[in-house]
Amino acid sequence: MVVCGDDGLAHRLAAELRGVYGEQVTLVVPASVRSVRPPVVGRARAASAALLDRMVSAAGGRAGVVEPAGGERLLEAAEATEAVLADAGVERAAALALVYDDDETNIRAALTARRLNPRLRLVLRLYNRRLGQYIEELLDQASALASGDGSDANSGSDSGSGAGFDASTTVLSDADTAAPALVASAVAGTSKVVQTDGLLLRAVELPPGGGGSGRATLALLSASGNGTAGPDGADPGGAEQGPELLPDAAAVRAAGERGTVVLEQVSYAAPSMSPGRSVVPPFASLFSRRLRWSLAGLVGCVAALAVALTVVTGEHPLYATYMTLLDLFAINDPALGASTGRQVLQLLAGLVGLLLLPVLLAAVLEALGTFRTASTLRKPPRGLGGHVVLLGLGKIGTRVLTRLRELNIPVVCVESDPEARGLATARRLRVPVVLGDVTQEGVLEAAKVHRAHALLAVTSADTTNLEAALYARSVRPDLRVVLRLYDDDFATAVYRTLRAAHPQASTRSRSVSHLAAPAFAGAMMGRQILGAIPVERRVLLFAAVEVGGHPQLEGRTVGEAFRAGAWRVLALDTAYSGRREESAVEGAYDEVGAPSGLVWDLPDTYVLKGADRVVLAATRRGLAELLGRRARERAGT
Repeated sequence: MVVCGDDGLAHRLAAELRGVYGEQVTLVVPASVRSVRPPVVGRARAASAALLDRMVSAAGGRAGVVEPAGGERLLEAAEATEAVLADAGVERAAALALVYDDDETNIRAALTARRLNPRLRLVLRLYNRRLGQYIEELLDQASALASGDGSDANSGSDSGSGAGFDASTTVLSDADTAAPALVASAVAGTSKVVQTDGLLLRAVELPPGGGGSGRATLALLSASGNGTAGPDGADPGGAEQGPELLPDAAAVRAAGERGTVVLEQVSYAAPSMSPGRSVVPPFASLFSRRLRWSLAGLVGCVAALAVALTVVTGEHPLYATYMTLLDLFAINDPALGASTGRQVLQLLAGLVGLLLLPVLLAAVLEALGTFRTASTLRKPPRGLGGHVVLLGLGKIGTRVLTRLRELNIPVVCVESDPEARGLATARRLRVPVVLGDVTQEGVLEAAKVHRAHALLAVTSADTTNLEAALYARSVRPDLRVVLRLYDDDFATAVYRTLRAAHPQASTRSRSVSHLAAPAFAGAMMGRQILGAIPVERRVLLFAAVEVGGHPQLEGRTVGEAFRAGAWRVLALDTAYSGRREESAVEGAYDEVGAPSGLVWDLPDTYVLKGADRVVLAATRRGLAELLGRRARERAGT
């Protein structure tokens, strides 16, 4: 794996690839990054800082190279030119991540890398999403054309990447990658979450003998709860020294005093907030309560006058009502020569008509104002509770808002800039917005933070996010708080302090690089990787795999395809096949016969077909075996 970047994301991504996926990484950074402290996980898992201090620069723009004993390489270069990419070994690499802060730099390097190695998997960091779609298509097409000479574009590189490494191009942005992790932290309160098919699935640790409604048992914890594992994820000393991943039914029954990790779906109990796409509000919302009572009183007065006129003159009720309305609007002739009762009723009708004019004017103004605000920003409704307060509607805030509404979670946004890019999205989704500075008193109260489920502070200013979180804590000490902080060390310090000050509350502080690195790492491993969940010192991968071409899956039942300690089929993606199959799976299709997405709790008797795609949990070694990836034993391979 080759990682090229000029900020903390490159360090975090390299650490993620080494520590979680066990990959060998070549890190290319400019000289200015020497002063940037690598992320906490990088310092804990590798000696990146010490290695950077020992790097030496070569003349002529060539990269300075340091090759430590562990097979990891660190290069120093101002830009990923063709010579630098060649020094990094792109021709033999399985994947390349270009995470420079400049879109043009990433695109130029991607075009060069695709020419050097058409079978290379590319992951680009681009802020322009529309341009990113075009770049994906362009680079994928270039790879397909370059591989048309008989070589298999999906066969991997000579370094042993194997058949499981497709030459795909994935374009990501910080907003797209940070949003799911922020949403998961706010809703589920944990980072052990996998998101797929609009669902949030989290791994929950249960004590020995603890029951649960989980979908599957993922692991048996070590007896001490602090298992250790070998460098490649293997258990060096059996079940007593480390967790047992993907155990079979017999192992679960014989677990004894060992805790378990189960997979369960996150449910949100708060009332959902309708997106309200229609711009026509209901009739009751056109007028205020006071105005409706005023109109009802005037109608009652008109009815009373009509009844009185019927009694006095003996006319038909319809005729009396008609004459009353004429008097009300002052278009009837004066009742000269009529009875005294008729004259008095005419005067009263004229008086009611004078009172009707301002009420009608108020009704028209309120109706116009209602239609005007139907397509603008809404205010938080009265009685709202259990919602998520989102601070900031910039790039990341907009993506977080969209993700929350996709999960049908009620949201109230707070934004100080009336021209923020996310206001249009909030208006389209009919999400309440409070315009104001979150550091001012009364703004968070207007967002009803005292009745909220969680607070998501994702503005671009660390101090603003921290101040808002501390103020929200003073209003409600047990509020779940998620902060977006730029510096990783600062985020760790804030998390520890808030956790110590409020031990009963849930607090999560995340840096942008921390949130983005897992998604970039998963894309480098392949588009089929959905996420990873740590279990003590080991890790479980979740992947979407096409059954066709895998003899371990195709033609086998779900029970036969399960291999303890390696992989386990969790769900069937019915939407992928695009056709209705006659199978033993119940509930795979809705009432009209259309695919309904992922089908969980598959029966062990269901036969996996070549056209199916399944979601499975696997260990690193098991997924590598399933995808046909050869193990790399030699350092530097």
